[in-house]
Amino acid sequence: MHVEPQSAVTPPDWTPNSWEKKQTRQLPVYPDAQALQIALEQLARLPPLVTSWEIENLKHQLAEATRGQRFLLQGGDCSENFDDCESGAIAGKLKILLQMSLVLVQGAKKRVIRVGRIAGQYAKPRSVDTETRAGVTLPSYRGDMVNDAGFSLQERTPNPALLLRAYERSALTINFIRALIEGGFADLHHPEYWEVGFVAKSPHAAEYTRLVESIGESLRFMETLTGSTLADINRVDFFTSHEGLHLYYEQAQTRQVPHRSGWYNLSTHFPWIGERTRALDGAHVEYFRGIANPVGVKIGPAITPDEALALADALNPRNDPGRLTFILRFGAGNVEKCLPPVAECLRRQGKEILWCCDPMHGNTETTANGIKTRRFDKILDELERSYRILADCGTHLGGVHFELTSDNVTECIGGASGVTEADLGRDYRTQLDPRLNYEQAMEMALLLARLMAKSQGRVGPRAGNAASL
Repeated sequence: MHVEPQSAVTPPDWTPNSWEKKQTRQLPVYPDAQALQIALEQLARLPPLVTSWEIENLKHQLAEATRGQRFLLQGGDCSENFDDCESGAIAGKLKILLQMSLVLVQGAKKRVIRVGRIAGQYAKPRSVDTETRAGVTLPSYRGDMVNDAGFSLQERTPNPALLLRAYERSALTINFIRALIEGGFADLHHPEYWEVGFVAKSPHAAEYTRLVESIGESLRFMETLTGSTLADINRVDFFTSHEGLHLYYEQAQTRQVPHRSGWYNLSTHFPWIGERTRALDGAHVEYFRGIANPVGVKIGPAITPDEALALADALNPRNDPGRLTFILRFGAGNVEKCLPPVAECLRRQGKEILWCCDPMHGNTETTANGIKTRRFDKILDELERSYRILADCGTHLGGVHFELTSDNVTECIGGASGVTEADLGRDYRTQLDPRLNYEQAMEMALLLARLMAKSQGRVGPRAGNAASL
């Protein structure tokens, strides 16, 4: 898709490093400042990971989602690990998002924007700066971009060389994803490419199989009518995203490009600000307000309507559709109280916001055995409530944001696959936040598709116009 160059306007008082004058949160402290500077200089000379025209394409699609013409599916690991940069893991993440998007297309009857939490999600915020074990206190693990999960002083000391390794792993990941897509991996004529081994055991396997078969019939019917192959069905757009937490890393990949105005963060298509770093007077909002990318902001129960309005003014002063996404993470118990005043305030002010529900983070809990988990029913509950509340407020849910994996892990409780609290120890792999496994993610997509179809007066996912895929 060709997107005409946009006229980005850089605030006159902004530079890629003006954030350094603001209060910083969640940034690691590097003992060797010179080594950090050397690493950042190397990063700044390396080729960009994404291009400005890809970013503008995504911004155009997000603008359509803001107007209700598309739907955003954003998902992936809580935090990527360097060890997971291998072909099987990358292909698995792409498969699950392709399969979920196929289901959502049928429910929403809209084109789906596929955005992975991938190729850069190597840094994580932490609630506390240190961790203590057996009387020994060390810096907290902040993701593979910063330090190592092992519990020794050497492993936990922030290491600037890891920034370069994060860039390299991100580049390898993006390159492989592009090769898969360009090579026909996403071809709807061959959905068998997307199979994951244990899908046949899922209670929803038959429903998904029928859906895929119906799409195949629709494709064959349209190609018979036109007398030609629908070439556009052979590939899809796929975009990357990560939390723009490590501002040194983000700044090093922030550049001006030929034939376009403004500054682009070329480490990812769609960076977002986390709930812990969205302070209006903080370094992250200062950095994000100047880049030309579409940006997201996570907002939780502490947000007020005035704060949300101020964030919209700071990050999208021209009120351009597609520029700003609010990623909602209230929790099932808070969404009825917290979301309506925020949504109504921004609607009254005419703010162009893409509302995206992250039903994962606000529903995190710890079991009696000290295991962090999330319950499928609460995740679904927040998603359904958010969908209804936004409709009641005169707007719409334009996207979802999930932490998920294509692996058959046991990290979240519930769903048709029947993961119980006792099962958590069977295959619990995450070092940070728990993720939906393959079956749970597919079930969530099917239930959301039914919700969207019901709201439009239809029964559930059925084959639709192949052109909407």
